Amino acid sequence: MRWVRRPLLPAVRLWRRNLQLRVVAGTLLMSLGVVLLLGLVVIGQVRNGLLDAKGKAAQTQAAGGFAAAQEKANAPLTPGGQGGDTADGATANNSWRTELVDQLASGGKNAFNVVALSADEGTRAPRGSGSVEAVSIPQSLRDAVNKGSGAFQTYSEIQYANGQQPQPGLVVGKRLYDNDHNPYQLYYLFPLTQEEKSLTLIKGTLATAGLFVVVLLGAIAWFVVRQVVTPVRMAAGIAERLSAGRLQERMKVTGEDDIARLGEAFNKMAQNLQLKIQQLEELSRMQRRFVSDVSHELRTPLTTVRMAADVIHEARSDFDPVTARSAELLGDQLDRFESLLSDLLEISRFDAGAAALEAEPIDLRQVVRRVIGGAEPLAERKGTRIRVVGDEQPVIAEADARRVERVLRNLVVNAVEHGEGRDVVVRMGVAGGAVAVAVRDYGVGLKPGEATRVFNRFWRADPARARTTGGTGLGLSIAVEDARLHGGWLQAWGEPGGGSQFRLTLPRTADEPLRGSPIPLEPEDSRRNRENRERAAAAPKAGSEHRLTAVPTQPGGSDRSALPVPSRTPVAPRTAPASVHPAALPGSGARVVARHAEERSGGELDTAVQDPERGDTNRGD
Repeated sequence: MRWVRRPLLPAVRLWRRNLQLRVVAGTLLMSLGVVLLLGLVVIGQVRNGLLDAKGKAAQTQAAGGFAAAQEKANAPLTPGGQGGDTADGATANNSWRTELVDQLASGGKNAFNVVALSADEGTRAPRGSGSVEAVSIPQSLRDAVNKGSGAFQTYSEIQYANGQQPQPGLVVGKRLYDNDHNPYQLYYLFPLTQEEKSLTLIKGTLATAGLFVVVLLGAIAWFVVRQVVTPVRMAAGIAERLSAGRLQERMKVTGEDDIARLGEAFNKMAQNLQLKIQQLEELSRMQRRFVSDVSHELRTPLTTVRMAADVIHEARSDFDPVTARSAELLGDQLDRFESLLSDLLEISRFDAGAAALEAEPIDLRQVVRRVIGGAEPLAERKGTRIRVVGDEQPVIAEADARRVERVLRNLVVNAVEHGEGRDVVVRMGVAGGAVAVAVRDYGVGLKPGEATRVFNRFWRADPARARTTGGTGLGLSIAVEDARLHGGWLQAWGEPGGGSQFRLTLPRTADEPLRGSPIPLEPEDSRRNRENRERAAAAPKAGSEHRLTAVPTQPGGSDRSALPVPSRTPVAPRTAPASVHPAALPGSGARVVARHAEERSGGELDTAVQDPERGDTNRGD
């Protein structure tokens, strides 16, 4: 069926996109239906009128002929016409009928024919004019005439013995008596040739007029719709150019009708929109410049303060305990302030479009090792173990190593901070033209609605949570900008109490568009448990031994039993290197997954949100 639908696709696309075509086609179809209906009604009325007129004329003509035939039969016989033997009588009677038929038919040559039949079939041969055969008279009409005394009529097909084509006709018959007082049947056959020609002419005239009317209505509809559709198309084109950034575009307004008022309103809207956008752009430029200027201006006093703080910090052993602790806090907060200042400068570069990408072929395994090495001290303090999965083969991509390392460092540190002391799994994958690194934790996860704000600047999942690593709240905002600079995606998934997963997907070659990711956004263990929960909800509960957990239980000490985590056995990626996992393709909005009633807290839902335009999602710092 595909080879049948493929040639029709352009026509279907044109039909869907062209309003004028649909209106004109609909007008033509409705006009054609109306014309056909009116034509059928008119032709039926004309046909009935012609047949009624023909029937009345035929009745009048036949009545006169029947009267003349009866008068001839009642006339006195000529001398010598009576007596003689039977054979002579039969011959005389046949001659009389022949003369009668010829006499009656002579008054309507080519208008009608006359046929005389015996009442008892087979005694005498039929007599007819114009080579008309007796089979032209239906048997039903013969029976009706033979039993009744009045005139009867019916429509039949007149057949000729001389090879002439049969014609439709009207047959009128009556039973009479001849000069010997024997009954016989006299029929008048009226051809309907002239009526048929008149009806054909009327049909042709109506068809021509109907076709002309349909075409005229189509042209009128096209002209009328064009008066309305043209300004709408113009408005659509200008709206597209406005959306493309050409804010100076305006509609051409002529007249004072509804379309003109629409054009004026559209132009006012475009003008106000242009003014508002210009104001917002100016405000945004001022804000970016303010952040950039403040960040640069703060560097000089910050350097001076840093030097003074270092001197105080080195001499803290000579101070009392309270002053020494204050010197340490001063040094820590200065470190955080310098980090915040650096992040603000980086954000200002992205906002100004000045960020540059220095891409070169790198092995992401080495970047991941450096990131994990740097996060090990924090992981040890948290009691968290960082595992790496999928590093058996090289994961090569053209990328900026500094920016990729900054993204992964932010993801890993966030996972350790929010992992509640449970394992953090870093998974790598490569397939087709894409590479991916996913960071999975089994901590508090994300609540519904948080995934839409996770990449917002200065946003925290828990405002009351302390930043043990001195984060600035700009890490994920910078990370998502780094991913976009590579032409990649930074996406998030999470569920309350079930942890979260952040996935960085990059093209293997710079400037190559992404079509999918080697790693599914939703972790395999979460998907498997969700399917098990759905099956358990459909099946009857047999007991507590059939209850399912959110994720596989992690073996280990009692300090890690608050939330279940996956087994320590490394799990190989499910995707083949040559293909892309179907679940890894970019989604189109938020997806909410309901958790089991015994496993969720406060009726919360599992949430995964993905940006359909850019393929990246937002999760908090």
